[in-house]
Amino acid sequence: MENASSVKEFILLGLSKNQGVQKICFVVFLFFYIVTVAGNLLIVVTVVSSQRLNSPMYFFLCHLSIADLCYSSVTAPKMIADFLVEKKTISFGGCMAQLFGFHFFGCAEIFILTVMAYDRYFAICRPLHYTSLMTRRVCGWMVMGSWVGGFVHSLVQTLITVSLPFCGPNKIDHYFCDVHPLLQLACTNTYVAGIIVVANSGMITLVSFFILVTSYIVILFSLKRRTSEGRYKALSTCGSHITVVILFFGPCTFTYIRPSSNLSEDKRVAVFYNVITPMLNPLIYTLRNEEMKSAMRKLWNRKITSSMHPCTVRKVV
Repeated sequence: MENASSVKEFILLGLSKNQGVQKICFVVFLFFYIVTVAGNLLIVVTVVSSQRLNSPMYFFLCHLSIADLCYSSVTAPKMIADFLVEKKTISFGGCMAQLFGFHFFGCAEIFILTVMAYDRYFAICRPLHYTSLMTRRVCGWMVMGSWVGGFVHSLVQTLITVSLPFCGPNKIDHYFCDVHPLLQLACTNTYVAGIIVVANSGMITLVSFFILVTSYIVILFSLKRRTSEGRYKALSTCGSHITVVILFFGPCTFTYIRPSSNLSEDKRVAVFYNVITPMLNPLIYTLRNEEMKSAMRKLWNRKITSSMHPCTVRKVV
């Protein structure tokens, strides 16, 4: 790698060159990141500490929040810090590590969202067999497969990028290290590498999205046989997941399903699925879910009780 590349660091051009805009962005994105961290940690703590949230749906939601938290943390802190400096640099190794983490957690999130759709299909369409089909062991294997799949995808993307020679320009027209901007800086023909990258990311996105859409089409058709109350309950359960899928898959498909031609446009879209969506996910899943809100209230009451009576342990059911 050292023989192929003479570039030791990259310069990130960021979202804007205007100093005034950067200061505003610092405040806005710092707020977004704090909400992202607090919201996703709250979901993880609530699911882990509550005995009532022990269904597969909340098990998958817990892992989705972990993926969201890590996914945003790979790029957001660096981006926020760069708003305060004039020269935004990142080392070659740091750049490759950021690329690996971004694709690892992003792809794992795609797989977890797909698994959640699979879970909703069995819960609504085959309720009598749901408990026997979605056992704790099966759910564990599905989540493990999601994380392993994200790792393999990210490893492929990183190996393709790190094998390219970088010997000239080192300015990345983005706020973090991603494959498409780095391909444009390589000192070689990257046509084949670009096709592999698009095929890798595109196939994962398309196949996952196809499974998601198919699952919810089947679910919608099955609801015709339900009562109005049953339809409302099923739709309210699936509504949050469908919203998250649209917010995440829409921008991802736009960016990775085609060869990149406009990096300035791509980096603005990346802000949406890398910063905005991880922040909105906890709000979507908590505001529309009465069980989650009830568990959070009980967790809060338990913490208040413990702080008021530190020597007394009180069990909240």
